[in-house]
Amino acid sequence: MVAELTHAYQVFAERGWAQRIVSPKDGISPLEPRSLKWPNIDATAKAWLTDDARMALLSETAQPDQIDPVEFDAIYFTGGHAVMWDFPDDAGLQRITRDIYERGGIVSSVCHGYCGLLNTKLSDGTLLVAGRRITGFAWAEEVLAGVARKVPYNAEQAMRQRGAHYEKALLPFTSKVVADGRLVTGQNPQSARATAKKVAALL
Repeated sequence: MVAELTHAYQVFAERGWAQRIVSPKDGISPLEPRSLKWPNIDATAKAWLTDDARMALLSETAQPDQIDPVEFDAIYFTGGHAVMWDFPDDAGLQRITRDIYERGGIVSSVCHGYCGLLNTKLSDGTLLVAGRRITGFAWAEEVLAGVARKVPYNAEQAMRQRGAHYEKALLPFTSKVVADGRLVTGQNPQSARATAKKVAALL
């Protein structure tokens, strides 16, 4: 979702922090069509879409192998349904995530971005999410969004199967952020700014 990126990018840019946008295959990062329509698009997303310099960032994304984790203090996974296919088994993203976390950095995600954490293992072979409090797009939200039959798996259930302590807001599509030490996750697009602000506060 575009807004999941734009809110976080804005929060971090306001603090003068350097950012790199990374995607599994580098180059152009496609935008989910649903994110360009109401109610998912907002002022920050609209501003980004009309800014040639910002749009260029989505046309020139880096490949994971081009990233040296030593240069970064945090990784932030944005969502969009496509990441359910692209993120979970990407060895490059897993390497960056593991290295940043084990150096004392922050691992964070919002919405479907937590699919990028499903299979990430630490150096001792344990899953990063095992035994950790976490949130992300809920199965009930998939159902309400009308896409439950189109997604490849139930991400909420997959997290529980990996030993994560999944949490969600009382009401669907309301902001929810869970911080478990240096692991920060947001439930849905409505949680993007709050998630980024929590990451910023920890940094």
